[in-house]
Amino acid sequence: MKQMIRATFFVAAMLVAPSLWLESVPVAQAQNLQEYQFEDPAQEALFRELIDELRCPKCQNQSIADSNAELAVDLRDRTYLMVRDGATKQQVIDFMVARYGDFVHYQPPMNIATSILWWGPVAVLVIGALVIVFRVKQQRQTEVSLSDEEQAQLATLRAEKKDTDA
Repeated sequence: MKQMIRATFFVAAMLVAPSLWLESVPVAQAQNLQEYQFEDPAQEALFRELIDELRCPKCQNQSIADSNAELAVDLRDRTYLMVRDGATKQQVIDFMVARYGDFVHYQPPMNIATSILWWGPVAVLVIGALVIVFRVKQQRQTEVSLSDEEQAQLATLRAEKKDTDA
């Protein structure tokens, strides 16, 4: 009986512990973002826009605002310093792209290196549609030849259908 109670308590603890941890993450992140003080509300708005638009190079698909990786913290700090010193949005983005590549920006520019990202899905859809069209046409053009026995059965069935329709 004691073992069953212990097992139940253990399972409950294993289910509750992750949810308690997850609830504390946004609070910690909000506290981290409170550390950045701005004299101008426009600079703060630009900073928040940039940290939402820049991707953490270490994390696969998190902005530097959402990530708690050391690299993301460094990028937030660098963004803060640049915005505070009067850099424009494009200057900050250019700096980050020069240092970390196009991956750091959620909206990569259209160039030869990223063209496959922009046109790849369209090309796959077009090629798929063309394959389907050609296969359907090919199937329609294939002539079905019936043996003499099958033609006789077809003639019999057609005659029976005429008799029932009349």
